[in-house]
Amino acid sequence: MKVAALIARILLGLIFAGLGSLPFFIHNPPPQPGLAGEFNSVFYQSHWVQFVAFAQVVAGLLLLANRYVPVALIILAGFLYNSYAFHITLQPIGLVAPIVATILWLLVALQYRDIFAPVFRAKPIGVPGGL
Repeated sequence: MKVAALIARILLGLIFAGLGSLPFFIHNPPPQPGLAGEFNSVFYQSHWVQFVAFAQVVAGLLLLANRYVPVALIILAGFLYNSYAFHITLQPIGLVAPIVATILWLLVALQYRDIFAPVFRAKPIGVPGGL
């Protein structure tokens, strides 16, 4: 399991660091049809994509460096959620990408389940009002 988690962490880091850096080099993405194209057009023209891409690159580099991995996983969870939202509502044909990324994310996150466990308690220990 440790080898699978290592490979998943490296692949996830490469995916997000690599693909996240593309908007810094590609300023006019290929046009897409429909609402997905309109969304991407606004996303790039407003330069919002660069803010998102920066966070993706940082999270990817943290995974590759094996530093602050739980923080990187939390950052990437938001991107995965947004990726599902985009692909389910605007471009269903690309849904396989967030599914693959989620599988890799889960393989890495399982190694840190003890760190994330307190987040999933209804009343965390040591917090006022919790037992």
